[in-house]
Amino acid sequence: MGAQLRVYKRRIRAVTATKKITKAMEMIAASRIVKAQRKVAASMPYATELTRAVTAVATGSNTKHALTTEAEAPTRAAILLITSDRGLAGGYSSNAIKQAERLTERLRGEGKEVDAYVVGRKGVAYYGFRERKIADSWTGFTDSPAYADAKRVAAPLIEAIQTETAEGGVDELHIVYTEFVSMMTQNAVDNRMLPLSLEAVEEESGTKGEILPLFDFEPSAEDVLDALLPRYVESRIYNALLQSAASEHAARRRAMKSATDNAGDLIKSLSRLANAARQAEITQEISEIVGGASAMADATAGSDK
Repeated sequence: MGAQLRVYKRRIRAVTATKKITKAMEMIAASRIVKAQRKVAASMPYATELTRAVTAVATGSNTKHALTTEAEAPTRAAILLITSDRGLAGGYSSNAIKQAERLTERLRGEGKEVDAYVVGRKGVAYYGFRERKIADSWTGFTDSPAYADAKRVAAPLIEAIQTETAEGGVDELHIVYTEFVSMMTQNAVDNRMLPLSLEAVEEESGTKGEILPLFDFEPSAEDVLDALLPRYVESRIYNALLQSAASEHAARRRAMKSATDNAGDLIKSLSRLANAARQAEITQEISEIVGGASAMADATAGSDK
């Protein structure tokens, strides 16, 4: 019984130490969610106005720009997948990867080759373990992305969409990230960034059905699109990185809270078992003492006779 009690006490100490770690990680994640939400809110006005500007240029001119005109027979597509650098965030990264896998299957079903661009060590490890080719990857900033990181990610993607497919370019650009809805809800989504769908852009910017003013473009609408669309892609990627960061912190907070609660339940269960073992040990000791005393009394009575 004594050995069993020592095992229970050792397990209780180990679980208690783990509970302290998970509780600390939960509190850190909760504090970072607030900062991430503020960054998402701060980026929205710029992204919205930039989207409105792109809509105005695209609808106010007859220019057939490479970034707004769909290919007649698209053959290649690029997917940007955003995952996390660290684990202990529940199903955050795995849900985004599953969404990317479904999108990849759908695009390949349409007869398109798919190039993968991955953000985050979890996504890189997933593709590396399965020996899948990655066109480019970025790590080290998923929990707190900056606009410079979005520009670095966007550069090769913009170059790929501007390059002819025969020379290794792509016809479409898709992004898979985790949309932050609330502290309890985060959804893995996929969106097509390029070529632009004007209906989707108008709906996103809130200009659907709105009569837009007429513009004169200087030097030309094509030059304006050349300047605007890279900024548009960067802002979309930056917003996706920020939403993914907020989602990652929320998922980690929820996972750590669940781990902390489970550790508390396990400590209670082990404490009950330890108390039962202690009581059994005390009962056994009392029985041994009573048995010894009874044996001594019987021996004494026998000697008196």
